[in-house]
Amino acid sequence: MRIVFMGTPEFAQTALQALVAAGHEIVAVYSQPPKPAGRGLAEQKSPVQAWAEARGIPVRTPRRLRDEAAHRDFAALGADVGIVAAYGLILPKPILEAPRFGCLNIHASLLPRWRGAAPIQRALLAGDAESGVTIMQMDEGLDTGAMLLREAVAIDPGETGASLHDKLAALGARLIVAALRRLAAGDLPATPQPADGVTYAAKLTRDEGRLSWSEGAAALERKVRAFTPWPGAWFEAGGERIKVLAAQAMPGGGRPGTIVGPGLTVACANGALRLTRVQRAGRGAMDDEAFLRGLKQPIAL
Repeated sequence: MRIVFMGTPEFAQTALQALVAAGHEIVAVYSQPPKPAGRGLAEQKSPVQAWAEARGIPVRTPRRLRDEAAHRDFAALGADVGIVAAYGLILPKPILEAPRFGCLNIHASLLPRWRGAAPIQRALLAGDAESGVTIMQMDEGLDTGAMLLREAVAIDPGETGASLHDKLAALGARLIVAALRRLAAGDLPATPQPADGVTYAAKLTRDEGRLSWSEGAAALERKVRAFTPWPGAWFEAGGERIKVLAAQAMPGGGRPGTIVGPGLTVACANGALRLTRVQRAGRGAMDDEAFLRGLKQPIAL
């Protein structure tokens, strides 16, 4: 098929690679514009843009898609279908309707649960037992379109945002190739999303990563896993922000925010959380025992 692919991060790149490997013609790629990154604030291309350009695929990086000129340019590509994965822009109706088969979205949740921007992290935060990928026929709503394919995966103990991302990216790539095969054969029925079970996965913010000891240890442990690698979990001690890279919920008690041991184990509202791997600003990651040995004075949370 002639495909216009619209995506930005690594999750989308995995799907783009699979579509190219399956022999589809990618007539154009749309991705978010390059953004300043690093200490020098040099503009950095998205993973999708960099991968596509390295293979000679035309890439467009508009900041918006709401003007008529953008609609005409998109329609002129003559695509059979648009494939969207974590693109980052809302698609107006003329874009959604331009391809012969419309636009399909690769969404990293079992819709209608976790519509929205951060389904992977929200599933982990909520303690869900499973996640998955839904291939959806896009409409003008926020992830409200009819479901075309849907497959679940278990969320393993110790699963992080990074590991679940990679698992769902591979699943999404496999499902979108299967969906296009069935679409071409006229065997891809659409099922409306049920009205029950709708939840929304709000966009993540950096401040959400702060660990509040007034919460339960199990919830905080899920936060550490969900926010790996971004936006990262952290706490403040002596005016310093310290990243928490790994943690373990444990039985125990005490005044929330006090260190009760062993190692860097902090009492929470319910149970205790051992911060097994941490990182101070400008330093390498270390285990909690090494962190405590390197302190010049007792830590005050």
